[in-house]
Amino acid sequence: MSTAPTSPSGAPAAAHTPAASVSYSITIRLELPARPTAVSELTHAIEVTGGVVTALDVTASGADRVRVDVTCATRGGDHATSVVDALRALEGVDIERVSDRTFLVHLGGKLSIESKVPIRNRDDLSLIYTPGVGRVCEAIAENPEDARRLTIKRNTVAVVTDGSAVLGLGNLGPLAALPVMEGKAALFKRFADIDAFPICLDTQDTDEIVKTVIHLAPVFAGINLEDISAPRCFEIEARLREALDIPVFHDDQHGTAIVTLAALTNALKVVGKRLEDVRLVMSGAGAAGTAVLKLLLAAGAQDVVVSDVEGVVHADRPGLAESLRWTAENTNPRGVTGTLRDALKGAEVFVGLSAPNILDGDDIATMAEEAVVFALANPVPEVDPVAASRHAAVVATGRSDFANQINNVLAFPGVFRGLLDAQSRTVTTDLLLAAATALADVVADDERNAAYIVPSVFHPDVTKVVAAAVERAARSAGTARHVHPHHAGGPTHDIGGHG
Repeated sequence: MSTAPTSPSGAPAAAHTPAASVSYSITIRLELPARPTAVSELTHAIEVTGGVVTALDVTASGADRVRVDVTCATRGGDHATSVVDALRALEGVDIERVSDRTFLVHLGGKLSIESKVPIRNRDDLSLIYTPGVGRVCEAIAENPEDARRLTIKRNTVAVVTDGSAVLGLGNLGPLAALPVMEGKAALFKRFADIDAFPICLDTQDTDEIVKTVIHLAPVFAGINLEDISAPRCFEIEARLREALDIPVFHDDQHGTAIVTLAALTNALKVVGKRLEDVRLVMSGAGAAGTAVLKLLLAAGAQDVVVSDVEGVVHADRPGLAESLRWTAENTNPRGVTGTLRDALKGAEVFVGLSAPNILDGDDIATMAEEAVVFALANPVPEVDPVAASRHAAVVATGRSDFANQINNVLAFPGVFRGLLDAQSRTVTTDLLLAAATALADVVADDERNAAYIVPSVFHPDVTKVVAAAVERAARSAGTARHVHPHHAGGPTHDIGGHG
């Protein structure tokens, strides 16, 4: 028997019915009589069930029957079945097949590897492979930094996971994580022209993961950790940063933190408040929550109260986990105790990185005037955004079907582009702050409003603006490599050979 979600007080929380989404888009091929009302009957049947028609094509026609491909967005598998059943119930309709468009996109994978140079004849073969390649190998052996100019290393990132925390789906393992890592690699290429490769490790042992990534590192100029469960992800990242001379970035932590800070910066400008002055309540103390907390504190937040499933985090809480000790010592200056709901009263900002449906509109009503609510649990947020917007001045979620989507795609392509361009050795807090400031500034003063606090992921300036800020921060901090003028460009080597 299923149990309805509850709020922090134990009372049932209002559930948000998801809208039809392209993520659950289907294409139905069917035949039906060639009557004048044929098309309108199909669209009406879909709309009555709550589906959204996005395309309808007559693909074949005869004297008395037509074949139609109709594509529509649904709310999920059960809803898609209902849509198909509604069409099947129409007089004279025969369903030929139903295709899930998401699965079609993933058929055969989303990535390929292509040669950048032609291999047309023996001369080409001799240049890119043996015997010519041997000279390049010797050059790199003599000067390892040459690998950044003479191999893929300069522009290549490893997207590494163990499959222990895949999206919001849990511990699915490395094979099931592969579609997500492929998608991440595709986004690196699309938004930052970075060649990223999915590395899905068949181990969840921290020591083995660290050891394996260290062994793989010579190929790459950066490591992007993804979908690794907390608290192991903290140790893995820290140990890799210590061991490697290339940047290690955990996107679930730091990408989320950058975009959240950028969005909050603009949201507070909308309501005329300052980060250092507001009372801010956070729900969630996992990987993303901890990273967001640390970056908010670094940006100047003073009064932050954090709550997890056991209630408000404070130093005297019985049974406080050791992983929460830092949070307890660096937050909650007023000594708040009790539940999330208790902490929320009078707060100006709520940031949720936790669980669905733990609050309702009445809880948001207890916050201060002109409140800001970031309900970032995905796909179902901590509070129904519609209900929250009745009481809060600015509302953001992790969803694409509401305004103000907090999406990591706004951060990680530009961050890595800047890191690679600077040939940076590591990632610093100042670098993360620079990325957040640059991202916030993409939204101009005359564009900023309650429904537009972060730019679209397709905004043409996002990646280059964030990348430039990150590169400047890396060079300013001294984490960028010094490139000798001889190696900065131009001919690779003199005709006489290396050295």
